[in-house]
Amino acid sequence: MTRNVRELFDLTGKTALVTGGSRGLGLQIAQALGEAGARIMISSRKAETLEQATAQLQDAGIDARWIAANCAVEEETRRLADETLERMGAIDILVNNAGATWGAPAEEHPMAAWDKVMNLNVRGYFVLSQQVANGYMIPNNTGRIINVASIAGLNGNPPDMKTLAYNTSKTAVIGFTRTLAAEWGRYGITVNAICPGFFHTKMADGLIAQLGEEKMTAAAPLGRLGDDEDLKGLAVLYASDAGKHITGQWLAVDGGVSVVLGAA
Repeated sequence: MTRNVRELFDLTGKTALVTGGSRGLGLQIAQALGEAGARIMISSRKAETLEQATAQLQDAGIDARWIAANCAVEEETRRLADETLERMGAIDILVNNAGATWGAPAEEHPMAAWDKVMNLNVRGYFVLSQQVANGYMIPNNTGRIINVASIAGLNGNPPDMKTLAYNTSKTAVIGFTRTLAAEWGRYGITVNAICPGFFHTKMADGLIAQLGEEKMTAAAPLGRLGDDEDLKGLAVLYASDAGKHITGQWLAVDGGVSVVLGAA
């Protein structure tokens, strides 16, 4: 029988691992998947913030746990996947969200900062995806991988935004998403990307203050920044059977900013 919409979006019985899940966009996505019925494992570097976020999720009735790991370090990233599988028994949904940025003119950009951004935003996504796929998704011929990219990966920047490494990394994430989707479709794994615009997060708030929130909202056709609900629907679509025939795609959640900027 054809399932109804509620059944298609239901994640009951699924397990999700969300990196960078202790705050901001990662926590919003973890909350959404948990509200749809999934068991949640969140990860970031700091145990204190993970404990707070897990308590918040549990207070909302979500089965949530945490593991501290630095996804810029290969050994810790592989440990995160293995420990999650040991404790949860499955990773049906992987959300690669942990990220870093750095502001500097291109001609002065420190190499160490470039490597820091790339190791977390690109290499970390690959290492964790490979480990989770080999450890669970490929043997079980199923899986959902959601990569958090950015509208910064779709266009260049205004001259006063000097975030070359970040933008380059997010462009790479979109290419990674599309290429991996083509390769792993034969295993029943979908791979898609979310491209958020500007949200109030710890990473973005400095830039929002620098550029001016009023100016930034004026540049968006919807006239506002993203809020604590705006990624939820897309995350659940990608993660659930409602999106089972969607792979290799990216979608901007940005109030229309990328339309104005002319993203392809």
